[in-house]
Amino acid sequence: MQESQGNAEATSSNIYDLDSSDPDGRLVDRGGLDQAHVQQIGLLMGALGRLRNAEQELSDASLKYMKLNETDMRALHFLIVLGNRSEIATPGAIAGHLKISSASTTKLLDRLERGGHIQRRPHPTDRRALAISITPETHEAAMNTVGKQHAKRFHAAARLTPEEREVVIRFLDDMAAEIKIEPGDWPQLG
Repeated sequence: MQESQGNAEATSSNIYDLDSSDPDGRLVDRGGLDQAHVQQIGLLMGALGRLRNAEQELSDASLKYMKLNETDMRALHFLIVLGNRSEIATPGAIAGHLKISSASTTKLLDRLERGGHIQRRPHPTDRRALAISITPETHEAAMNTVGKQHAKRFHAAARLTPEEREVVIRFLDDMAAEIKIEPGDWPQLG
């Protein structure tokens, strides 16, 4: 087992440590795992927590810098990606990506246009639609701040071997599938 950076420090402050968060084993069956494996899994959960915290700090900083909310930032990111692909963004595509109503999309686009973040133009091939694009100034501001920070993730992935990347991909996909909320998983709150 390769010792991770700051292992001792991570262990003492790890709120994801299984012995601390589930001492009676009500949530997690430890059968078949010795204490060393349980501790290592706790360290892994702690690393995921630190990643989540770093992502939240980055998100909070970008929202504050850009003076936008989370949905606004997701819309701008979508516009950047479509622009990079030479695809035309429409209000319907934005609504679908963000999973919001057309009325909410109109309010979002109005707000972003007032702030000088987007431009609405007639669609080049569909007279009934609009083409939405990010302004060059907002695109540049996003790329020079949050874009540069997010790009640093690539460096961490590049330091892994192809085999290690496959393990990480499989782990993250498996974890996402494990925690995905399915209908009926939680009682209806009302």
